[in-house]
Amino acid sequence: FPAEYFYPLSPFEFWGKMNFLKAGIHFSDVITTVSERYAEEIQSGEEFGFGLQGVLNARRVDLVGILNGIDVKIWNPRTDRNIAARYDAETLELTGVCTGALLEEVGLPRQPDQPLFGMISRLAEQKGLDLIEGAAERLFALPARWVILGNGAKRYEELLQGLAKRHPERVAFRKGFNEPLAHRIEAGSDFFLMPSRYEPCGLNQMMSMRYGTVPVVRSTGGLADTVEAYAPGAEGATGIVFSPYTSEALLEAMVTAIRLYGEPRAMGRVRKNGMARDFSWQASARKYLQLYRQANASRRMGSGFNQWLQTVEEAGRKGA
Repeated sequence: FPAEYFYPLSPFEFWGKMNFLKAGIHFSDVITTVSERYAEEIQSGEEFGFGLQGVLNARRVDLVGILNGIDVKIWNPRTDRNIAARYDAETLELTGVCTGALLEEVGLPRQPDQPLFGMISRLAEQKGLDLIEGAAERLFALPARWVILGNGAKRYEELLQGLAKRHPERVAFRKGFNEPLAHRIEAGSDFFLMPSRYEPCGLNQMMSMRYGTVPVVRSTGGLADTVEAYAPGAEGATGIVFSPYTSEALLEAMVTAIRLYGEPRAMGRVRKNGMARDFSWQASARKYLQLYRQANASRRMGSGFNQWLQTVEEAGRKGA
């Protein structure tokens, strides 16, 4: 690129280096990300914008959040061959078969009076593992059981291995990733935990609702956009949502989940509400198609570059 593309205003330069993402954001006709909440968050500060929040904020009119979808053929409890019993919203009692088979597979005892929490995650601070670490002893003293699948930072792998060793009747940890087991965790768990620091979209909360498993999530990104918060008497709730990024808030959410488990009628309503949601790619694809048609109709292809080039030329004429 010629020198005039860099002075006095440059969409390419970023702290003395070249940033192609910054240039792409600047020159694009439309910018998309994977949830409405995340589209707001990446404009709001360094934690989410990673230094590009100002560039994104300048293009906020053209920044759109569209949720990802899940493959509803693969993630379908009515046809899933990975699980012990196939079921739908009218036969939710069959999930008990899935729970029993999962507990036997991971070596945890059957205790019908205690809920089973599932978690499938990359083991990283972004996923809220530091919250679990901060509340570990209090968390795993609760009347509940846990099945956790994942790998990542050695610190968190060792944390979960240690917890499973200290609480063998409460915690089962499987290191790595195993897709058939992931299906069985989704089908056999009563609750699914996602305490993320940030989450652009998230997929497991959608898969969980599809399987009648109640998500317990932090209010961020796509988690906030997809899970309707439970409160006593709430008719449309699909999960339990907490907001402050603290171990105490996570612990409180877990206690709320255990209380909900003790109210079968309310628990059943939340499960069925989640199963009724449409998280297929069809819904997302329709929004993308509409967006592409609007961009095409506006005939703005390349206009971002042309407008910027005109600004540079005008500044040069003024001797800037």
